[in-house]
Amino acid sequence: MQVRRATLEDAEEIMRIYNTEVTGSLVTFDMVARNLNEQRSWILSHQGAYPAIVALEAPRPNASNHLQPLAGFAALSPYRERPAYSTTVEDSVYVDKEWRGKGVGKLLLTELVKLATAHGFHSIIARTVRENESSIALHKSCGFEVVGTEIQVGRKFGRWLDVVVLQKLL
Repeated sequence: MQVRRATLEDAEEIMRIYNTEVTGSLVTFDMVARNLNEQRSWILSHQGAYPAIVALEAPRPNASNHLQPLAGFAALSPYRERPAYSTTVEDSVYVDKEWRGKGVGKLLLTELVKLATAHGFHSIIARTVRENESSIALHKSCGFEVVGTEIQVGRKFGRWLDVVVLQKLL
């Protein structure tokens, strides 16, 4: 498995993974699937200090150069707009259903922590719907601690949803 920065060529694969979660799960509070232009804009907005990264199988010797399906993607985003929050980022990690339980999430999150550290950030926040026990466990395995729970702050599929907030100081 290899991890690299996301490129515009990854837009369709990132969109496929993300839209599956938008339309069929609680792991994102988005409720409208992204189109390709929106996904490309998202990738362009995740450059520099707020990178998007992808995980994919390492190329095999003598393999064709066609684009490989992604195992997952992740990104750092600004935590809040006000200047006092500028040293804090929020992470997001999405793993394709076929790759769950195989270490892809940990690989991506570990790389995000390295990138956040390299860019001089002090704190990473993760906000995860309470039902997403695997995401909570993933973050804890990478040194995040639960710092609170926001009660009934989201509503999707006719349900009120709580969000668990986790934090890692760098």
